[in-house]
Amino acid sequence: QVQLVESGGGLVQPGESLRLACAVSGSWARIGAMGWYRQAPGKQRELVATISWGGSTNYADSVKARFTISRVTAKNTVYLQMSSLKLEDTAVYYCKVVGMPMGTLIPKDYWGQGTQVTVSS
Repeated sequence: QVQLVESGGGLVQPGESLRLACAVSGSWARIGAMGWYRQAPGKQRELVATISWGGSTNYADSVKARFTISRVTAKNTVYLQMSSLKLEDTAVYYCKVVGMPMGTLIPKDYWGQGTQVTVSS
């Protein structure tokens, strides 16, 4: 059974920082791209940042220069370092991986349960 577990969310003030982590467990034949998405109340889930197996990154315009995504392949863990947080960054943040668990042949999206990030003064 494969599992994605996010951690690191919390309540911070504007301008502060947080670091999210997503640990991917289980038996995988292959893990490809990993990423972070977020969903604010009343809004659709949106891409925050992704990182490919080779380390190429992609960011939403709203978080460029403030957020940094990274991964430790050996630990199957992806991180999101968030700095200069703004009120509008408040959302539930979800981790997603594209991968193939052992015994499967087609890559699929797998999601974590989400972690709440609240930015409030």
